[in-house]
Amino acid sequence: MINIQIPVSVLNLAPIRKGQEPKDAIEAMVDLAQATEKMGYKRYWIAEHHNTPTLVSSATSILIKHTLEHTEKIRVGSGGVMLPNHSPLVVAEQFGTMATIYPDRLDLGLGRAPGTDMLTASALRRSKNDSVYTFPDDVNALLTYFGPLEKQGYVKAYPGVNTNVPIYILGSSTDSAYLAAKLGLPYAFASHFAPQHMEEAISIYRNNFKPSEYLDAPYMMVCLNVIATDEDEEAFKEITTMQQFFLNVVRGTQSPLMPPVDSMDDIWSPQEKQMALSMSSVTLLGSKDSIRKQLISFQEKYNVDELMAVSYIYDPDKQKRSYEILKEVVDGK
Repeated sequence: MINIQIPVSVLNLAPIRKGQEPKDAIEAMVDLAQATEKMGYKRYWIAEHHNTPTLVSSATSILIKHTLEHTEKIRVGSGGVMLPNHSPLVVAEQFGTMATIYPDRLDLGLGRAPGTDMLTASALRRSKNDSVYTFPDDVNALLTYFGPLEKQGYVKAYPGVNTNVPIYILGSSTDSAYLAAKLGLPYAFASHFAPQHMEEAISIYRNNFKPSEYLDAPYMMVCLNVIATDEDEEAFKEITTMQQFFLNVVRGTQSPLMPPVDSMDDIWSPQEKQMALSMSSVTLLGSKDSIRKQLISFQEKYNVDELMAVSYIYDPDKQKRSYEILKEVVDGK
C-alpha cells in the first residue's frame, strides 16, 4: 500500500529576498520555523553555504541555536554541516552544547561537499589536505564523540559525551549512499538540486544497509522542491521565483531571491532553461489536488520514509501557505 501520510520537514537555505538585508533573511528564517512548527512539521534544517552574498547560511550552528531559542518543539538541525570545512571535535562541542541546552531537539546532518567554490573552500579548510577523503573517518569520530564515556579516546567533546546527537548522512551523488548504508545511519538525498542520481542512490542505500545501534532498518529521506498554491495557475507563476534561483546557479550570478514574473522566456536562453529545469525536476507543483497526485506517484515509485521540502517562494505568506498545503496533503485533509 502506498503511504503518503509520512513525516514532512523543512529545508531552508536562508536566502535574502530582493529588497532585504541579511537581518531580514534571518528573521524570515525564524518566522518560517515558528509557522511550520505550528503546522506540525517534524524538523527544520538549515543549510551551510559560504561566500554567497544572497544566502545567510554560513554560520549554520549559530542559526540553529537561534532557531532553537525561538521555537518550542520542532527538531532543528543542519542540512548540513559540510564536514570538510570543520574539525569533528569542534562540531561535536558545538552540537553537544546545543543538545545539552535543548535536549532531544537537535539533528546533525553531515555532507562531504564544501558548500562553496574551491577557492573559498581552501580558505575555510583546517589543513591543506583534501579533507573530503577523510569524510568517513570524520563521521565515525563524531559518532564516538556523542557516544558513551567508555568508548571515548583521550580527546573528548565536553559537552558532547553521551548526548547521542542523531547523525544523518546527506548526499547528492551515490558515494554517501554507500557510507550511510555501511554505518547504518539515516540517509537524506538532495533531490531539490541534484535529482539525476536520486533513484540509484535510494537503491544503493536500501540494498546495502547494515542494521546498527542507531537504526534497525533503512530510513530514507528525500529533499524536494514544493510550490503549492490554492490554484494551479498561481503555482505556474510562483515557480518563476525558483526558476530564477536556479538560473542564478547556472549563470554563476548572485541575485537575491526575486519576485515571480509572468514569463521566463525573455530571461533565460533555451540552453539555460534546460539546465535549470534539469536541476529542479523533482518538484511538487500546483494546487492541493495536483500535489496529492504527484506525491502518490512519487511514493508509488520510491516509497520514502520522510519528505523534506524547500520552497523558494518570494512572498513569505505564500511560502507558508505552500507548506500548509503540503502538510494537509500528507495528513489526508
